Amino acid sequence: MQAYSKYTPLVILFALSLSFNVKAQNINDALRLGMQGLGSNARALGMGNSYISLSDDASAAFYNPAGFGLLKRLEFSGGFEYVNYNNNTTFFNQQTEYSNSSTRLNRVSFAFPFPTMRGSLVFGLSYHTNKDLTSALKFDGFNNSNNSMIQDLNIDSFIPYDLYLTDSNFVSPILGRLNQSGNILAEGDVNTWTFSGAIEVYKNLFIGGNLNIITGKYESNNEYFEDDTRNIYQGETAVGEPQTGDFVTFYLNRILNWELSGWDAKIGMLYQFNQYGRFGLTVQFPKTFSIKEDFVVNGRSEFGTGQIYRLVSEDYSSAVEYDIITPFEFAAGFSINFKGLIFSAEGTLIDYSQTKFDNLNGFEDPEEYKANVNKSIKDELSSVINYNLGVEYTIPTMGLRLRTGYFVQPSPYRGDELKYDKKYFTAGLGFLTDETIGFDLAYAYGWWEDFGDNYSSNLSRTFQEITVNHFVLTGIYRF
Repeated sequence: MQAYSKYTPLVILFALSLSFNVKAQNINDALRLGMQGLGSNARALGMGNSYISLSDDASAAFYNPAGFGLLKRLEFSGGFEYVNYNNNTTFFNQQTEYSNSSTRLNRVSFAFPFPTMRGSLVFGLSYHTNKDLTSALKFDGFNNSNNSMIQDLNIDSFIPYDLYLTDSNFVSPILGRLNQSGNILAEGDVNTWTFSGAIEVYKNLFIGGNLNIITGKYESNNEYFEDDTRNIYQGETAVGEPQTGDFVTFYLNRILNWELSGWDAKIGMLYQFNQYGRFGLTVQFPKTFSIKEDFVVNGRSEFGTGQIYRLVSEDYSSAVEYDIITPFEFAAGFSINFKGLIFSAEGTLIDYSQTKFDNLNGFEDPEEYKANVNKSIKDELSSVINYNLGVEYTIPTMGLRLRTGYFVQPSPYRGDELKYDKKYFTAGLGFLTDETIGFDLAYAYGWWEDFGDNYSSNLSRTFQEITVNHFVLTGIYRF
């Protein structure tokens, strides 16, 4: 039986990539980069990231660059973060828990006020992590239905044929009733190098902007198994090939690697009402992510005869490049300070249907593929309003600041239920000595639900309950 995989057109690779949660060049990729991250400032996170109207430290580079205009002293700050991602998955009534974590230096920032006759002029330089891409998924259960990934792949790829799971007429006797299991581990981050500037154009009115250079990486390692645990398939899977008797296991491994680069810009306005309140506005211009992607496919089949067949990885792997362009983001927020008690609220409008793919290289028919995926984005995604709430109280005699907050990032998919919205509760504390040295610690607990299809639609579906524990530690020194 001669393998045909070396003649497989690239479109089959794309069809393969659309299954089992790793969906290369599709809507999930766009959202992975387009949805807002949690930033890198412990004070802001402790207040539910409701920080557009505050932004009175060097983290203004992320939240509202106009906030740099409030700084009167040279400032250096930096910090670390720890993220723990937990996924409790239900698959054919079987529950499996899986987790993944990451730790990193998430920010180094400088702010440089320049002497002025009146008003203020401040520049900032910052490196920060604005989004963590850590995730995990694991499942294991018996699918008693007459379907499988083997059947699904046999429709438009030669993978089952190359693994001797079909005969020479591409007919497979394997008709479901298999134990299906797998896992996904993903890690990565999106980072920016930011140059910012702000000026006080009128008393208590500040205007600022920044230019961001984007770097980052992402890797997802996916393993999928179909096992004949009930010994249903004892005969030959490839007629006339006795070594294919007693099918045991089908295994598929997909590794997705990204190298990220790109740029974006933001402008902001902040107005201070004496010492009691502030109002802020920001416009985040579309972010352009340039992606160099390596997609590697491995696989094997095992039989009770001891025979093992393996895919030739090069025949199903690819290297492509493309851009993902995210939509505008319009945000507004206000804060009120009453005797050391600060209340802050903000909202952000994002129309995810304006996300698009562009500049596809290495694709068989790039224009057709781009048109199809961009149409899917228009059809499936909608606009949302993220909202953030935060409170901070300063204990006067101690200089201790206590914080809490709550924010929601609604699902961008049309018609999604509220359970798919990302919700976060936050808490934090801070200490600033003589307005010179400060430390802030924040904790964010996030929770939401999700689901994924291993192939087709709702034939092999995982139902996921996701929780995230996020810690950020920030230190500040003002000269």
